[in-house]
Amino acid sequence: MFKLRRFLKDYKPQLIIGPLCKLFEAVLELFVPLVMAQIIDNGIIKGDASYVYKMGGALVVLGVLGLSSALVCQYMASYTSQGAGTKIRAALFEHIGTLSHRELDRLTTPALITRMTSDINYVQANIAMTMRLLLRAPFLIIGALVMSCFIDLQISLIFFGATAVIGLILWLVMRGSLPFYKKIQAGLDRLSLLARENLGGNRVIRAFSKQRAQRDAFDDEAKRLEKTTVRVGRLSALLNPATYAVTYIAVILILWFGGQKVGGGELLSGDIVALTSYMTQILLAMIVLANLVVLLSKGSAGAARINEVFETEPSVKELSTVEVKPVENAPKVEFKNVDFSYGDGDSELQGISFKIEKNTTAGIIGTTGSGKSTLLSLIMRYYDTTDGTVEVDGVDVKEYPFEQLRGKIAVVPQKAVLFSGTVRSNMKWQKPDASDDEIWKALKTAQADKFIDRLDMSVAQGGMNFSGGQRQRLCIARALVGEPELIILDDSFSALDFATEKALRSELMKKKATFIIVTQRCSTIMGADKILVLEDGCLVGEGTHGELYESNPTYREICRTQLKEAAR
Repeated sequence: MFKLRRFLKDYKPQLIIGPLCKLFEAVLELFVPLVMAQIIDNGIIKGDASYVYKMGGALVVLGVLGLSSALVCQYMASYTSQGAGTKIRAALFEHIGTLSHRELDRLTTPALITRMTSDINYVQANIAMTMRLLLRAPFLIIGALVMSCFIDLQISLIFFGATAVIGLILWLVMRGSLPFYKKIQAGLDRLSLLARENLGGNRVIRAFSKQRAQRDAFDDEAKRLEKTTVRVGRLSALLNPATYAVTYIAVILILWFGGQKVGGGELLSGDIVALTSYMTQILLAMIVLANLVVLLSKGSAGAARINEVFETEPSVKELSTVEVKPVENAPKVEFKNVDFSYGDGDSELQGISFKIEKNTTAGIIGTTGSGKSTLLSLIMRYYDTTDGTVEVDGVDVKEYPFEQLRGKIAVVPQKAVLFSGTVRSNMKWQKPDASDDEIWKALKTAQADKFIDRLDMSVAQGGMNFSGGQRQRLCIARALVGEPELIILDDSFSALDFATEKALRSELMKKKATFIIVTQRCSTIMGADKILVLEDGCLVGEGTHGELYESNPTYREICRTQLKEAAR
């Protein structure tokens, strides 16, 4: 929690005023038993009604002042906790946006979502409860003990003994229950993960008739969570009976010994009522303190997970924000002896060198896992090369500001991704100020105008109201809006029928741009100016379709296999 204090710097007045108001309320609360004692001793016993009304009015004033102070503190705590939580959430979201794919792969999406939601909620609750209770509860305990000493030093020993026993009970219960709270939180994370997977993969689950298996897996995890929750519930259930038992024993002792002192004239009846009230205040304050410790433990665990994300530095950093000038007559893309590894010891790419000239079409083909998509990630600088350089327009991609580099390139990812909204809002990602005419032109090129009749047509989350082929065509259209210099199509025709693919390729070839097409269909790239053949992370062939078919066994085998399958 201490590391997150920077998000509280704008709330210094609230952090001071809030706890002070709560402290003031506690002071007033400590005076209430004394006023009650005066009402009993000087008003009720003596039959002085005017004194009772006067001191009763004092109680009302104390109550109103205490309530006002509590409301001010509550407002300050809520304002500070919600404001700081919003700042933490915004900063965390922004920081996640700076992380490279390597860090995102390691942290995983479900874990990041949990930290953005429940962990920050724990931190918010921590801030609010700390402001409201951290000063008040200890002050009430200490104040009640001191006030009991002023009333009667001998009877105050009962207070100290009872406080020590209650403290021991609280410590034992907390010591036993805190590890269970951590298990409960971990169990909730696993349950959320299962729910997210089942909701996201609902169609696959139904296709394989795995509803029962998934339900059983969810039930098993839910039962484990239930068992842990019941165990901690049983342990926590001992808290109230044990502490109240000690309190009532202490009250009996106070009444017993206090009654003797009242009989001997050493104490008044009102003093006994005041002592009993102080004993109750100590009990309630210690229970609040115990709950606060549990909450602080949960908040600290959440803060540690949040800080882990903040302390994660991106491995791919923007080295300069100054735009660089492209080199004239340089290839659009050039790889110079590039090696790459994800850091697990295995090399994904080894010794890759090639050039792609401007306004040409390059095809990349290879078996599954040969490194095709990894190669494209290096052009976009999602990852940095382990060795060698990648150049765009004759400049190392590491020298480009991210915005300039990625502004040159439009990517159609392997998995078609659309965002909830409208067709128009999705088409404006590459060029926010694109006109409707530009969007329709791109839709027509991508063969998407056949099923899109208006630009304000709704797009569901993930584009689930469109088929796979329609989503691919919309993603291609999105990449074409704004006339980018380099268009990367990562296996973007896989869901299209051959007639649609042929028409789309025909339209794309009319564009004045550099195309890099990754595919597993040799028919898709037969007309490309250059074809790169990858196998096990190595470039094993480079040339036109005719050249490779004659000289490259890997490419020839791919073509023969697909042609045989097409002929069947």
